[in-house]
Amino acid sequence: MSIYKPRIADQMLEARLRRKGAVLIEGPKWCGKTTTAEQQANSVLYMADPMRKHQNLQAAKINVQHLLAGETPRLIDEWQIAPSLWDSVRYEVDHREGLGHFILTGSSVPPSTDEIFHSGTGRFAKLRMRTMSLYESGDSTGDVSLASLFTQNPLPISGDNKLDIDRLAYLICRGGWPGALEMDEQDALAQAFDYYDVVCDSDISRVDNVTRNPQRVRLLMRSYARHQGTMATVGTILADLKTNETSMLSDNTVYDYIKALKQIFVIEDMPAWNPNLRSKTAVRTSDNRYFIDPSIATAALGASPNDLINDLETMGLLFETLAIRDLRVYADAIDGQVYHYRDKSGLECDAIVHLRNGSYGLIEVKLGGNKLIDEGADSLLHLASEIDTTRMKAPAFMMVLTGTGDFPYRREDGVYVVPIGCLKP
Repeated sequence: MSIYKPRIADQMLEARLRRKGAVLIEGPKWCGKTTTAEQQANSVLYMADPMRKHQNLQAAKINVQHLLAGETPRLIDEWQIAPSLWDSVRYEVDHREGLGHFILTGSSVPPSTDEIFHSGTGRFAKLRMRTMSLYESGDSTGDVSLASLFTQNPLPISGDNKLDIDRLAYLICRGGWPGALEMDEQDALAQAFDYYDVVCDSDISRVDNVTRNPQRVRLLMRSYARHQGTMATVGTILADLKTNETSMLSDNTVYDYIKALKQIFVIEDMPAWNPNLRSKTAVRTSDNRYFIDPSIATAALGASPNDLINDLETMGLLFETLAIRDLRVYADAIDGQVYHYRDKSGLECDAIVHLRNGSYGLIEVKLGGNKLIDEGADSLLHLASEIDTTRMKAPAFMMVLTGTGDFPYRREDGVYVVPIGCLKP
């Protein structure tokens, strides 16, 4: 029996249970939603249990109180199998005293249905879980706190990065799947390929019971992998698919497949940031393309750690996906969101962590090396100089987040250089 490894989401779940009657945990399969919820649940209903699934579905229609009865917090795992449970839980929350009655987990967003009548506003809190960050998996020392960068500037930083280029390539391909942590390297690397196969062959069709072509899904995900961190249009992805297919395809087909992948939390694109600028440069508003975990991209490309070492340009793109995953996990913990910036002149910023109080930090992601770090710092300083600080706050910090490097430090121009193997929330 495996030992539970604490997650950043643990405290977030505990806080939400204190202030709402029910908590909805969403995220991709295998990311640890159920295991995390089980740590705080006092009773559990597994809706997808093969021995009881049919019985559970019948009870959801004719005797839902039986499913909801149990010591609280009561975990209802894979609730979306019976969407009517949503309104039943909401009703129970309205008619029970106290808070923290239910935890619902789901690995897909249910399609629009007439079985859900209420949004759950005021009754439900949401918690998005992702695959494990490097700090959660024990691959980051946590010497530099993202939260501290917002509250103390200049922040004295020190530490040691234990990740070399070979280990980093392995971590990109292994991904943050909790089940892979206790496996040997070859078995751990296979987890992403197994996940990719399940998505292509069944999950993308099961989400809304619409049959989709597995080979077309593979081609789409391969194109998405090649365009990680870019604002590639649907037309660009469609052109990629058409080079490998003879059948007629349309924008609507690509939109449909992407929507389905988002519903099962395979894809999580990044919205654009729109700051107040001194100049009138047009800001690009398209989302950046990202998988929720870098290992999905390497699986789609059929890439191994050695392949990445031999193609550092591709490794740099996929390292950015890993970095964005970690920044999203850490930003969630400090009540923030992650955006990207690009304007018509070509000025860009890979990640902006923006907190609810209006504070924000500018981050460029670079695999490593002095030349790339200098380029990243120059870009950050340029963007900071364009921000109209009479209309919004100045950036709380600027940081080049690197894959390699021996230790974190602060440059003379004020830009922090932090290896990802040293970062934590």
